[in-house]
Amino acid sequence: MAADLHGKTALVTGASKGVGKGIALELGRAGCDVVVNYHTDERGAQATVEVLASMGRKAFAVRANVGSSAEVRAMFDEVLERVPRLDILVNNAGVQTWKSLLELTEAEWDRVLDTNLKGCFLCTQRAALHMKEKGGGSIINIGSGCNKLAFPKLVDYTASKGGIEMFTKVAACELGPYRIRVNCVAPGAIEIERTRLEAGDYAGTWSALTPLGRVGLPEDVGRAVVFLASDRADFITGQTIWVDGGLFSKPAWPYD
Repeated sequence: MAADLHGKTALVTGASKGVGKGIALELGRAGCDVVVNYHTDERGAQATVEVLASMGRKAFAVRANVGSSAEVRAMFDEVLERVPRLDILVNNAGVQTWKSLLELTEAEWDRVLDTNLKGCFLCTQRAALHMKEKGGGSIINIGSGCNKLAFPKLVDYTASKGGIEMFTKVAACELGPYRIRVNCVAPGAIEIERTRLEAGDYAGTWSALTPLGRVGLPEDVGRAVVFLASDRADFITGQTIWVDGGLFSKPAWPYD
């Protein structure tokens, strides 16, 4: 039986494109109404809203830089004026800097940590205060393979995603008494607009390294989020679910 999220409302940060858009659409397919957060890509956010509306879902876009406490506060004020209850938060918004540790600037470090980790904290705190009053909810944080392994030339991104995994655990412990579940989904190699630019043949490069023999897609991540957001995961909290085709379970191995 598929997860049923009819009657529930989710906020997905960074949902104008890529993995965030895929998560928003899978939530919509499961029956959920969705608030689409974006920072700069208004056109992409509205396109996500239009697809959700075509499914018969209530959806709207709201702009906010999740790394700004004032903008997060304003976003939640707007959302909670327009919906009676927020059941699900997906902390997906993220940026990265492709640069070595010795070249990385303080401004680049701050931008990535503010968006990825501080944004996760700010949105979780605001959502949890509301969910506590309403009797519960589900928060899903989007991690990465670098929750587990070092990603060279992505030192700020790696630090932020490792922090998200530990933040997920402590938030789950503190919020559990309020029936708020907090989990993490850690994708592997996912083909989206951004990652296609990382290699001439992104899908072929990563498929060859992935035990299941293919690259991931945004809907793969979205389906895991739907499960964790649903009542079928009612006794799961503080966990990281790997959506990587086995990629980060496979060690560097010198034998065929």
